[in-house]
Amino acid sequence: EKATNGGLGAGNLGVVLSRAGVGKTAFLVGLAVDAIMHGKKVMHISTEESVEHLRNFYDEIFNVVAEKTKMENKMQEHLNLERRRHILVYNRKDFSLEKLEASAKFLKDVAHFEPSILIMDGTPRYEQSERWEIEGIKKLAQDWNAEVWTASQTHREGQEFDGRGIPAEVAAFDDLIDMAVCLEPMSDHVKVKVLKDHNNKAPELNMELDPKNLLLRWR
Repeated sequence: EKATNGGLGAGNLGVVLSRAGVGKTAFLVGLAVDAIMHGKKVMHISTEESVEHLRNFYDEIFNVVAEKTKMENKMQEHLNLERRRHILVYNRKDFSLEKLEASAKFLKDVAHFEPSILIMDGTPRYEQSERWEIEGIKKLAQDWNAEVWTASQTHREGQEFDGRGIPAEVAAFDDLIDMAVCLEPMSDHVKVKVLKDHNNKAPELNMELDPKNLLLRWR
């Protein structure tokens, strides 16, 4: 957030890019855990993972953070993690923004839960998306006044990239995307690169994802 003048920000759309298996979900869960520990509410939707798997993922990262920071009130902080996060899993074929909005309305009316961060893992698939779909997601971010983080896979066969290193199928929605982050695998770590930072020059970021504990760290 310091390196990018405040991070993604409410009402904006971000995308994290990487090859399959490099750590997109770990990066997104790390963002979510950090936000929750700062008092924000997170809605995490997935069309790829089960609720149980994602809960375990959150717990794994939370436990490492608790250990690294020598957290004093771990039980209470873990309870806050559960209270400030909702995980919704959909079948990819059946998912729609209308269903997501209906689920969010139910959570708002019944549980008074309004997320400030929405993580969309597995959807949208930029290579298969039409403009109206990405416009709908951007409008959702603005209507909810929430950050929306999505993900997209790189290094598929025949894939083309623009001069910044953003895949062509993602760059096609450049006017709707406010921030793009790339996870680049190295020999002993995963380098975090900012490819787009709103209308600002993309900063050089000495940050990495530790493949052993899945935490972000400065290098």
